[in-house]
Amino acid sequence: MVLAIMLLLVTILCIIAFFRELKTRNFFAVAFAGVSTLAFGFFSIMTLISPFIGGGQ
Repeated sequence: MVLAIMLLLVTILCIIAFFRELKTRNFFAVAFAGVSTLAFGFFSIMTLISPFIGGGQ
């Protein structure tokens, strides 16, 4: 559960970075932050719901 919370915090930071870099029009950083948001968001959500669907047994 601690891993899921840490991944969720990283996802929130990636979302903040995405909008900050979008405002400065740095499109390479926007793409990197977007991909990082999707990856960390996916892993945090899957880690949070894994105990409820019986994963990892």
